[in-house]
Amino acid sequence: MASIVIDRFSKDYPEFIACLHTFEGLSYSEKRRLMDYKNILLEIEDGIAIITINRPEALNALNRLTFSELDLLFDQDLNQIQGLKGVIVTGAGEKAFVAGADITEFSSLDDAGAMELSARGQRIFDKIEQFHLPVIAAVNGFALGGGCELAMACHIRVASESARFGQPEVNLGIIPGYGGTQRLVQYIGKSKALELLLTADMIDGQSAVVLGLAQYCLPKDEIIAKCKSIILKIAKKGPLAVREIIKAVNAYYQKDIDGFDAEVRGFGLLANSNDFKEGASAFIEKRKANFKGS
Repeated sequence: MASIVIDRFSKDYPEFIACLHTFEGLSYSEKRRLMDYKNILLEIEDGIAIITINRPEALNALNRLTFSELDLLFDQDLNQIQGLKGVIVTGAGEKAFVAGADITEFSSLDDAGAMELSARGQRIFDKIEQFHLPVIAAVNGFALGGGCELAMACHIRVASESARFGQPEVNLGIIPGYGGTQRLVQYIGKSKALELLLTADMIDGQSAVVLGLAQYCLPKDEIIAKCKSIILKIAKKGPLAVREIIKAVNAYYQKDIDGFDAEVRGFGLLANSNDFKEGASAFIEKRKANFKGS
């Protein structure tokens, strides 16, 4: 069975599988328990997963292995954490959240290879955007190129006063490849997005709040606490409702899904749930609801 699982993952997580094969004689699940992430730190605090992109020597630039680790986290591993309330994504070191993609991996790509790299990055960031629990970017420094795209894939952004957002790809003679041309327009509108994309100008955390790209701008040592407080507040709400709200809001931007239909389906699904019965009873009885997620 382990070999079947490993074969199934070989295409999507090639770097991980290369690491897994070093633990010969162990099952897949045993290998996963023994193997640490190489470019990511994962901590669980108060039921919150804190994901730190950990390549400070490269300003946390996103390379293929980092993408594979993010992919496996949001596709598999986070779903195995019991009682998870939400996720915070941040960067290691004092300078950068994520300062971009790893340009050294681009030089040898042909057209087809570049398109696959872009499509893969978009698929992984889509998994973050579609995650059923709140995902908050704690932007503690430079969020440029792929870093800005990663932050925009998260549901909420809390910026430090030293944060800098930007899509500087035009300076390299290329365009954003991981959703930057689409999500930036969604958050700040077409005209301002075009200005930032075409000029490669950076904006600070406070400007990001004014434009709607970030929700808060705080001193750096306060941003993780703020992210935690938002997640813990959301965790008191109905978990099924949280999941359906994320799905319905995301549906607004998906061409193949009618967002109003998604809302109707979610409303109908929850109307007969135990959570809604509990929430309605708690409202009438003027007490706090005790949601069970059922």
